[in-house]
Amino acid sequence: MTTTTLPDIGAAPGFLRTALRLDGWSTGVFGAVLLAAAPILSEPLGLPTSWSIPFGVAMLGGAIALLLIAGYPAVPARLATAVVAVNALSAVALTLLAFADLIPLTAWGRAFLLVGAAVVAVFGAIEYVGLQREEK
Repeated sequence: MTTTTLPDIGAAPGFLRTALRLDGWSTGVFGAVLLAAAPILSEPLGLPTSWSIPFGVAMLGGAIALLLIAGYPAVPARLATAVVAVNALSAVALTLLAFADLIPLTAWGRAFLLVGAAVVAVFGAIEYVGLQREEK
């Protein structure tokens, strides 16, 4: 009788680099969508363009940083640690912003920010796992 075991995806070579690249590209695409669709998203989400445009620009900057970090021949642990910390802080900030009444968000807008917080937290967790595997 043979048993099949699933590979440990966290042990795969380049796991951290792949996570950083996926985070970078998805952040960049989302930032571009926020910039391009700012006027369209304003009404259904309650997200004023004065907020979505800076968010979009910041996301594009973050995407560039993530892709540059992923492009190092060996991903520096201190930069990967910074990415995990920024993702954690961003997830907390998005969650707080969803409930702080600083922006006149609709229910869809609150859900939008909470889903964004969850996605950022998942990327942070995956990158944390990748960082831990790289350090072994």
